[in-house]
Amino acid sequence: MIAPVARLKKAEIIWLSNHYCNHGHTYLSHYSCYLRENPLKKRYAYLDIEASNLKADFGVCYCYCMKVQGEDTILERVITKRELETCLDREVVKQFIADLLKFDRTYGYYSSRYDLPFMRARALYHGIEFPGYGVRYHKDLYFVARSKLSALSSRRLKTVAEVVLGKSQKTTLDPRHWIQAMGGNKKSLDYIVTHCRYDVIDLELVHRKLEPFYPEHDTSI
Repeated sequence: MIAPVARLKKAEIIWLSNHYCNHGHTYLSHYSCYLRENPLKKRYAYLDIEASNLKADFGVCYCYCMKVQGEDTILERVITKRELETCLDREVVKQFIADLLKFDRTYGYYSSRYDLPFMRARALYHGIEFPGYGVRYHKDLYFVARSKLSALSSRRLKTVAEVVLGKSQKTTLDPRHWIQAMGGNKKSLDYIVTHCRYDVIDLELVHRKLEPFYPEHDTSI
């Protein structure tokens, strides 16, 4: 069902064209999804990526996870051996952007300095359009922890989770899997995406503990 643009205001048409349904289409083209999904209720998610290198010109994104706030749903995409041999992480980056646009705000951990710049750089490398300034919002919880928990010996997510939650679900960062994944090793890629899932699960729980201590401001991705 296409939106009845003749009856809509310009601002409404712009909003519908910049927001996406669960199928990855704009509400302008999937207007029935707009009517069904009640999109005026803001959607938030927790994101994390795992890559072969800390530098985007020397590495590729192995996978990403986005956990929907308040739900068990995790949107994710893992690179395949065939993609590593042909198009590298192009399809992972495309799906990352499509999923990113499903949320009004995402949360990450050191994400404004790593995850988002890495994916933006990879998108530019592949000639893929990355959301511009003000299209979506993001909060980097690392800087909240650095400010509000400055007395901790470390501001690593695992340490923060152990302090504020009593435990962390994060798996060990075994460098062998990150190395073996460069050749498309499925066991290693499975290990990495599992590591990524636990990161976003921990992140949401940490956010709930830190939320009372800072004001929420809209900051562009």
